[in-house]
Amino acid sequence: MHIRTLVLFFMAASALSAQTTLSKPAPSPWVGSWATAILDGDPWHNAPTLVDSTLREVVHTSTAGKQVRVRLTNEFGTEPLRIGAASIAASTGTSSIDAGSLHDLTFGGLPSIVIPPGAQALSDPIPMVTAAFADLAISFYLPLQQVSSVTVHSGAQQDNYIVTGNHVREASLTTPVVTSSWYFVKGVDVESTGPQQATVVAFGDSITDGAYATENANHRWPDYLATRLHENPATANLSVLNEGIGGNCILIHCAGQNALARFDRDVLSQAGVKYVILLEGINDIGGLHNTNRPEYKLTAEDLEQGLAQLVARAHEHGVKVFGATLTPYKGAGYFTEKGEAIRQAVNQWILTSGVFDGAIDFDKATSDPANPLMFNPQYDSGDHLHPKDAGYAAMANSIDLNLFQ
Repeated sequence: MHIRTLVLFFMAASALSAQTTLSKPAPSPWVGSWATAILDGDPWHNAPTLVDSTLREVVHTSTAGKQVRVRLTNEFGTEPLRIGAASIAASTGTSSIDAGSLHDLTFGGLPSIVIPPGAQALSDPIPMVTAAFADLAISFYLPLQQVSSVTVHSGAQQDNYIVTGNHVREASLTTPVVTSSWYFVKGVDVESTGPQQATVVAFGDSITDGAYATENANHRWPDYLATRLHENPATANLSVLNEGIGGNCILIHCAGQNALARFDRDVLSQAGVKYVILLEGINDIGGLHNTNRPEYKLTAEDLEQGLAQLVARAHEHGVKVFGATLTPYKGAGYFTEKGEAIRQAVNQWILTSGVFDGAIDFDKATSDPANPLMFNPQYDSGDHLHPKDAGYAAMANSIDLNLFQ
């Protein structure tokens, strides 16, 4: 090749390289501060009347921010969902808000939006300073419309409020209907206040969701973990999102889509996600108790393969995954000896396989030293499957924070 041609070639290559470098997007300053996993319908409750109503839903942040944006969802809807008006404010308890903190939500500068079936909507950023562990009230008005299928998170362990008419800017709602589900709300992101902010997603079933935790107290194990991370200077930059669904399974349809089906939506799409704590599989195992399903076969290898698939997909996105051992369940309604053998095998695999970026031994943290197949009585909610508040705290306290450094 002629020398002049070579010079021109390398000049063009250098220019292209520089252009590529210049066009590389900067890291997003947004992280998830609160989120919930959604499903189709409300399997644990009868859905109240939602149309021509204001829904005021209370959420609990896990990190501070200088701006907020809200994620509303119609991902399991079969008709367009019209949001007539929406707002966000600091909650002052029950259905009341601090009127001085009230901000209207807009979507592309407009006060309302129609969310197509299967879609979600992200509000415009709001210049609202929020503290870590603040309660926020998200209010939105649903005009009269057809809503055949709701997108919801059941069993929120949190009171939320519904009242007829448009009251999104009211300081308090008069005699609202109280519901323990979050409807059509899936997340709150914040623009971070510090460097290297990142998100931890807790992904699992009812034990992650916080079943039997004290209502309105934020005593789920991801809540306790968020507090520990915040109080530790080396991890104070991390937020925690709870993506647990009560009754969820890894491989089969239980409550909500199976873990493999919902992983992209509930984990990989979260703003700033860097770590996942994966605790799931006990409901797949519990399915062995159902004698009306002789065709249902499950092995430890089946669960291990499913968990490994989640790890592989997370690694594609540069997300680290910490595997958590399954907590004891002897004495629970769906206990079987075969299921216990699978649980033991899967737990050993989580701890020793090297598939995960780290392991968390929730089994050891919650089991009874005198009878390791059962919950420690001081941690047992009473059903021998779910912890109570002290058990959730013990789970969070057992996590080595060095995993996140």
